[in-house]
Amino acid sequence: MRLLHTSDWHLGQNFYGKSRKNEHQAFLDWLLKQIEQHQIDALIVAGDLFDTGAPPSYAREILNQFVVKLQAQHCQLVLLGGNHDSVAMLNESKDVFSCLNSHLIANVQSNPNKQVVTLIDKTGEPAAQCCAIPFVRPRDVLSSHSNKEQSSQKPDLLNAISQHYQNIYAAAQTKNEQLGQNLPIIGTGHLTVVNASTSDSVRDIYIGTLEAFPASQFPNFDYLALGHIHQAQTIADKPHWRYSGSPIAMSFDESHREKSVVFVELITGQAARVETLPIPNFQPIVCLTGDLAQIELQLEAQFKDPNSTQIAWLDLEIDSADFHSDVQKQAEQICQQYPVEILLVRRKRQHKQAGFSQYEKLSLDEIDPSQVFKQKLIEQQVNEQQTQKLSTLFAKTVEQIQPVTGQSNLNESEK
Repeated sequence: MRLLHTSDWHLGQNFYGKSRKNEHQAFLDWLLKQIEQHQIDALIVAGDLFDTGAPPSYAREILNQFVVKLQAQHCQLVLLGGNHDSVAMLNESKDVFSCLNSHLIANVQSNPNKQVVTLIDKTGEPAAQCCAIPFVRPRDVLSSHSNKEQSSQKPDLLNAISQHYQNIYAAAQTKNEQLGQNLPIIGTGHLTVVNASTSDSVRDIYIGTLEAFPASQFPNFDYLALGHIHQAQTIADKPHWRYSGSPIAMSFDESHREKSVVFVELITGQAARVETLPIPNFQPIVCLTGDLAQIELQLEAQFKDPNSTQIAWLDLEIDSADFHSDVQKQAEQICQQYPVEILLVRRKRQHKQAGFSQYEKLSLDEIDPSQVFKQKLIEQQVNEQQTQKLSTLFAKTVEQIQPVTGQSNLNESEK
């Protein structure tokens, strides 16, 4: 069984006013070639297919076209919902995709068997079981607590998610028993695992008081395909438990990171063979920092090829001494002779220890609400326990004001 693992496509993303349509189309075309070249049996996309719950029509179109084109490769497709995806919107395509050798699991199912997909190899024989677990919403796994007597303790979300994983894993084992085989069991997930390295583009997931899931709570998967974190990495020192990372850079701090998909070969009774397939950089994004003179020198060093026709997108982080009302105009004059386009000009950040004064002259585009909130907690000397509680409430409030799923996650009583 050969499979590819990818995640966090974020189709439809708007990057500082720029569409990523061409990049995403180039990636999907490249992905189809890899599936053909490596004779892939199954493709797993571990969440965040779209960037918002109401993606533009072109984003839905290129996903639909990809699913159709994939049929020529006789490759199964497993699509999982992420925290950016709308459950209702994804489910609109579920039945159609099921007729195209594709399994779309938008949210947690009440029947564990509906989240176990038996993967077939090129010979048509069962080769692995996939525990297809999307982004887990608290209401989906804590509903069993609704009839219990009220208490001062909140339901244990960590245990609820852990139990959900165990239930799906047990269902996969039962399917193996029914087949009379010991097929490899693949796990999936769209969440933050404790100690995972994040980037600026990752939105923290706050579900109850749980911010990260311990790797020790996962069942003993033969391979674990994770999504949500945009930086490719292994988990718990296990080479067969991985975040694939996003296929394109989602923020300027990812500009120097190589993007990849994960190639996995599974053979019953053997350890998974895992390697990464580097993805070409379809759109250069560059972050330059320093005063205006230093930035000009960096431009000359990086973009001195006069024959280059590919336009790079720039983030200019300018020292405070040069950050004035005319800085945008001066930066544009410096850049006009190079194949670049400025998307962001901002003041160079000071150390967090410098206090709230570092934000005084920044524009709203340069900071986000969480930075302001965290600094205010420090200024007010809020203790650790209260900080955790208030941060959770603040994050949940921001999610409700700026929803990413395109629909309200509140029931009528909560509204």
